[in-house]
Amino acid sequence: MTAYRDRTEAGRVLADRLTALIGEPDVVVLGLVRGGVPVARVIAERLGAPLDVLVVRKLGMPWAPEVAFGALGPAGVRVLNDAVASQLDPGDIAGVQHREQEELDRREQCYRAGRAPLDLTGRIAVIVDDGLATGASARAAVQVARHLGARRVVVAVPVGSQEAYEMLAVEADQVICVQRPPTFAAVGAYYDDFHEVSDDEVTEALTATA
Repeated sequence: MTAYRDRTEAGRVLADRLTALIGEPDVVVLGLVRGGVPVARVIAERLGAPLDVLVVRKLGMPWAPEVAFGALGPAGVRVLNDAVASQLDPGDIAGVQHREQEELDRREQCYRAGRAPLDLTGRIAVIVDDGLATGASARAAVQVARHLGARRVVVAVPVGSQEAYEMLAVEADQVICVQRPPTFAAVGAYYDDFHEVSDDEVTEALTATA
């Protein structure tokens, strides 16, 4: 089990697993904000495909935020896990949704300034993150991508837990996960440099590949 030097190196390793998509029409590489964007940037450059961001906000249980009862995406997309959401009253759902919608709107405004709304109709969406712990964000991203019209959804990550990989294998058309350590620690444990990605870094990546 080896650590990646940084997200750029992780992107290079991951891009080697995605070369079958080179020359494939309608591919779009989507970095999950924020840590997935530097990884996705390398992949987009290697594939010669456009880079964009997919802003997804998990809707977490008020008393257990890591347990998602749904997710929000751009263009008003809302996905609910009815089995979990049914444990909440409408007021709780509305409160969490309002808070997460505000943050989603802020990020969309920040990253999409001057860019067209995300439209995945008929596209092959390659969803990239810097790692999978629970997989909840990536699962939400897959569902949002389908709601936005993607005809095929591929999840690509440098490292992830076996449990998250198996969950996503049911949701996505393909999951590429380079390393699946038997005992999974936090994603940052598999990087030498795992700095917090800033809004400026995301914006710079999008501008550089536009």
